[in-house]
Amino acid sequence: MTAVSKIPKARKNRTTGDWLILALLIVGGLIMLFPFFVLLLNAFKTTADYNASGPLSWPHEFSAVGLVKFWTRVRFPQKVWNSVWICALVSFLAVGLSVLNSFALGIGRVKGRRWIVLLIMLANMMPQEALLYPLYIMFKAMGLYNSQWSIVIIFTVIQSAFGTYLLSSVYGTFPKAILEAATIDGASRWRILKDIVFPISKPTLSVMLVFFFIWTWNEYMIPMAFLIDNSKQTVPIAIASLTGDRLMDVTTTAAASLISIVPTLIFYLIFQRTLSKGITTGAVK
Repeated sequence: MTAVSKIPKARKNRTTGDWLILALLIVGGLIMLFPFFVLLLNAFKTTADYNASGPLSWPHEFSAVGLVKFWTRVRFPQKVWNSVWICALVSFLAVGLSVLNSFALGIGRVKGRRWIVLLIMLANMMPQEALLYPLYIMFKAMGLYNSQWSIVIIFTVIQSAFGTYLLSSVYGTFPKAILEAATIDGASRWRILKDIVFPISKPTLSVMLVFFFIWTWNEYMIPMAFLIDNSKQTVPIAIASLTGDRLMDVTTTAAASLISIVPTLIFYLIFQRTLSKGITTGAVK
């Protein structure tokens, strides 16, 4: 028998530069977490405790008065439900519309494809302030003003414009040999999309779905202008209602900001594996 020599595993020695980068990343992470830490401190303070010791001191006693006050005053569960179903519907509709548009532009090769993609890119660059008045006139005439469906329609179009611009360039590089083979086998355009293009692009679509949900959740200006009734408003509008003529104490505002982060944090934790998998798969491809 021949002796098999054991080859020791090579160990990578960290250089001074590696440790410096690691230290800078840790410092950067702490800087990013500092506002959240201050928010957490003040959310569990009483108003008297905050006025006496300031925002950076440890609470003398933990109080949930601010959380309860915000929860009951703005009917927070109702606002969360409004935001969840609007964002979920927008995400799925925008991803579906992006796939159909991108398939036509990237694989279907419609005439004037470059000009259409250019117009979509310009539409993505347009500020929302410029859209408010035309959208108000249009949805007022349609009878959808002060309706949550107006928000669904508006942001489905806005998010799908970005999704179309992103996916059309990806589908434009799709291997022609696969498409030609499927066409020779008698596959229709719909079957090519359903059985070939869609399964391959699932990781990218999952990333878009998560981003569309979070982006729509954080939208404030258009929902504020279009949702007048309190029962139809979303979470960002509920937080904004604590300012102005209905100004409340700092601890309640901090509690409102803290509790509004929880739903999106839960959503991110649930889809974290999907998000990371989609990003790494896209990078490998």
